[in-house]
Amino acid sequence: MDNPVIVGAVAAIVGLAIGYFVDRLIKGGAYKTRDEIIRQAERDAENVKKDLELKLKEDMLKRRESLESKMEEVRGSQRERDRELDKRESQLEEQQESIRKKEKMLQSTQQKLAERVKAMEAKDAELNRLLKEEQEVLYKTSELTREQATEQLLKRLDRELTDQTGAMILKHEAEVKIDSERRAREIIGMAVQRYASAHTSESTVSTVDIPSDEVKGRIIGREGRNIRAFEKATGVDVIVDDTPGVVIVSAFDSVRREIGKLSLTKLIQDGRIHPSRIEEIVAET
Repeated sequence: MDNPVIVGAVAAIVGLAIGYFVDRLIKGGAYKTRDEIIRQAERDAENVKKDLELKLKEDMLKRRESLESKMEEVRGSQRERDRELDKRESQLEEQQESIRKKEKMLQSTQQKLAERVKAMEAKDAELNRLLKEEQEVLYKTSELTREQATEQLLKRLDRELTDQTGAMILKHEAEVKIDSERRAREIIGMAVQRYASAHTSESTVSTVDIPSDEVKGRIIGREGRNIRAFEKATGVDVIVDDTPGVVIVSAFDSVRREIGKLSLTKLIQDGRIHPSRIEEIVAET
């Protein structure tokens, strides 16, 4: 009877021992699996991080290359405009120099004309004196009365004056023709000057189309906050006037002017126009 009891007790102890060791083995295996999962997850996370960093670098490189390409195009366009402007300025200087020469010639001509008028007045006085002398000679040396002598003298003078008048008319016509040509050249010079001035203005401004004039108020902002923030961020001047459908961006630096134009266009399309958003858009552009 004791043997079955002992056998049962031993079996129970062995069963408990086996259960204990099995439980230890199972628990040990679970911990091992969890550690492996964590390490694998860490490796996967590191790989994902590296992939994201690589993609981010590639994206930044592409954006930088694109921006540099756009900036180079803008610089190229500006260089071309600068060359054209230099050419226009050179032509303008030549025209101005020509006008200065013409002004000197005009002053000289006016002085000569004044001298001629003075000489003609002197000749006129001398002619009157000679007429009186000749009248007296005719009256004394002929049988004509004073009235007849005067009439004869006037007829002779009339013939002489007719010949002189014809010559003076021809000379006057030639002078009028020369003066007309001079005036025409001056008018052309002034027109060239105005064109050069307009070209200078066009090379420093860009226009931005707006959907409606209501957008102008949003661009300015309350007490001018938006427009001041935009000008500070871009380094350009924004001109909001009565011109319908457009806003003007002005700057001598063509790169800044192009960045300002693109930024303002994005802001208008985005619809959110306030200082913080302005800084974000300008930084992205």
